Amino acid sequence: MKYIYISTGCTFGNMFSVAFVSMVLPFLPMLPKQILLTNVISDVPYLSITSDNVDDSQIQNPGKWDISVIRKYMLIFGIHSSFFDGLTFLVLWFVLKADEATFQTGWFIESIMSELLILFIIRTHKKFYQSRPGKYLLIFALLSFAFTLALPYLPMASSLGLVPLDSLTLGLMLSIVALYILTGDFLKVWFFKKLVKH
Repeated sequence: MKYIYISTGCTFGNMFSVAFVSMVLPFLPMLPKQILLTNVISDVPYLSITSDNVDDSQIQNPGKWDISVIRKYMLIFGIHSSFFDGLTFLVLWFVLKADEATFQTGWFIESIMSELLILFIIRTHKKFYQSRPGKYLLIFALLSFAFTLALPYLPMASSLGLVPLDSLTLGLMLSIVALYILTGDFLKVWFFKKLVKH
């Protein structure tokens, strides 16, 4: 269920945003190879979900497959994700007036960071800091996080269409991700408290 919630929420929102912004920009917001790499990097920690810790409150009763809950989740968190993608677009295009490669790199980093960190929000129904993640989930997420930040500065970056970001652009991207995570945590707690029958 953790994987399904992540895939239907964050990933759905990100891909919807890329499709929409592609109709507005004079270039692709992310190249196809960048989108594939985004999925590869962000999916690495998901491989360890089966070894993740589970809150006691979530195993008191058998879990139920409820497609209506998944549909609501996909809609609410997809909109939430798309809102912050839209904010990223506005900052990169209108505020920073980024060129093509800088725009794609900024969106690439924002997309991966948001997908990596939202995992720690969605993996629990509690506030994220009240639930301890599994060791392997944390290790793989940190490795993916570090690799993403380093990637634009590695020799292979140019072949992927990535360029180094200046401190202002990188700082703004990370700030958007931080705001996304904080609001996502509040939204998650509200969702499971108000819209999910226990």
